[in-house]
Amino acid sequence: MSAQSEGNYAEALQNYYDAMRLEIDSYDRSFILYNIGLIHTSNGEHTKALEYYFRALERNPILPQAFNNMAVICHYVRLSRL
Repeated sequence: MSAQSEGNYAEALQNYYDAMRLEIDSYDRSFILYNIGLIHTSNGEHTKALEYYFRALERNPILPQAFNNMAVICHYVRLSRL
């Protein structure tokens, strides 16, 4: 997470992809997927971000921050089209 907080998103993504290969617990994987979604959101890659938030919710259906971020993206995309 230090790479992500320092803005080194490429390194952070690689670290999260590596973690996904190693982590077997579905609950823990949901947070990894959520963090990948955060990076895509920060990069303005909204479609990819939504995909990872959905995948996180498949593993942890009570992840409120994923629901919140999905709503923010949908609101943002809707406003940008006006």
